[in-house]
Amino acid sequence: MQLRNAVIVDGVRSAFARGGRGKLVATRLDEAGARVLRALLDRNPKVSDRMIEDVGLGNVSGRGEFVSLGTVARLAGLPLEVCTFNSNRQCGSSMETLHRVAMSVMLGASDVGIALGIERMGRALGLGGGGTPTRITKLNERLFQLNDVQASMAHDHDAYFSVPFPDYILKSPPLVGMVQTAQNVAETYGLTRQELDEFALTSHQKTHAAYEAGVYKDEVVPLEVEEPVFDDQGNWVEAEHGKTVTFDRDEGVRPNTTLEKLASLPAIKGLVSFGEKELLITAGNACPTNDGISACLVMSEDKARELGVEPLARIAGIGVGGVKPQLMGIGPIVSTKKALAHAGITADQIDRVEFNEAFAAQVLPSCRDLGIPLAKVNVNGGSIAIGHPLGATGARLVTTVAKELRRSGTRYALATQCIGAGMGISTILERMD
Repeated sequence: MQLRNAVIVDGVRSAFARGGRGKLVATRLDEAGARVLRALLDRNPKVSDRMIEDVGLGNVSGRGEFVSLGTVARLAGLPLEVCTFNSNRQCGSSMETLHRVAMSVMLGASDVGIALGIERMGRALGLGGGGTPTRITKLNERLFQLNDVQASMAHDHDAYFSVPFPDYILKSPPLVGMVQTAQNVAETYGLTRQELDEFALTSHQKTHAAYEAGVYKDEVVPLEVEEPVFDDQGNWVEAEHGKTVTFDRDEGVRPNTTLEKLASLPAIKGLVSFGEKELLITAGNACPTNDGISACLVMSEDKARELGVEPLARIAGIGVGGVKPQLMGIGPIVSTKKALAHAGITADQIDRVEFNEAFAAQVLPSCRDLGIPLAKVNVNGGSIAIGHPLGATGARLVTTVAKELRRSGTRYALATQCIGAGMGISTILERMD
């Protein structure tokens, strides 16, 4: 059976709000998600609602707020016959959803689908069910027993990574917070605090410049939202109602930050160095917590031509890959090499990269091992400034880089991100002529 081409037709998102204290706190995300989905459909009038065969939602276990995709679809006005599904691959959830929709199109099982990502990070943050320190410690002990301290790499280490993994990190607990994995990666690759802070500063500068140039005007859907009211301790007062405001700009962008300000920030509380080295990860060189929504319209190339729709890009390759959970941030190295092989191209052919900046400490070594110059990466800023609402990020990355391909007139793009528990996910796009 010959596979069909799946193409990205369009994508939109909300601005990304600060988790817990941002402009989306008082807004139900199923309602806001429906508005973003409706905006995507309304700006593509050649695609009728009844053409939509499947809608997938990337969401990390309803973290902070349960979101019903059926409710989102109905509020957006989609017919009852439209199918929906949820997908949870942690931070890669909406990119995974995009892959599932695209694979259905490639196989000929459907013609048109939508990948959504919706996340609320401002409430109920933490390790999740069973996440008490005592339980985590006991589970780590059990994992050590089962995996013989994970002393060896599971698959072809040298084929993927340029440096040996320190024994003290391989023997460290496999169940640790994401911040700790960033410290582990930074130590493994010998990164410095200045390198990380300089990368973070550039993220804010590029994002601010992109907004000033109107780059995100076609991507960010303005939402009319109720401005939340907070008490003196910064807690949301649900019973009080603020005025209606337009939310159309990411709240994490700090155009006035400086390298000196970033350098003055302390290491994140609870961080340790298993190699007794300098603590490097701060709130300044890591992504914030966010609330946000993203949506991406996918269809077969044949259907797009039939409708007279001009696609942004063809999905040329996809990949997922696993690494040691203690070094979660370098998952994109494995997934990208697999996606490149799937696409039949090499890393030097990639013109634009949208790399989720969960931490500066994982972007820098991943690009180094992939042989991708930083000049190609996140040319309009990244998640350290834009934000990273877990399940919504993947579709945002694909949307952003697909539009950048058209804007720049270049050919190949990569969207990629690391994923909790030691994974990576990648999508290769080719601009449509």
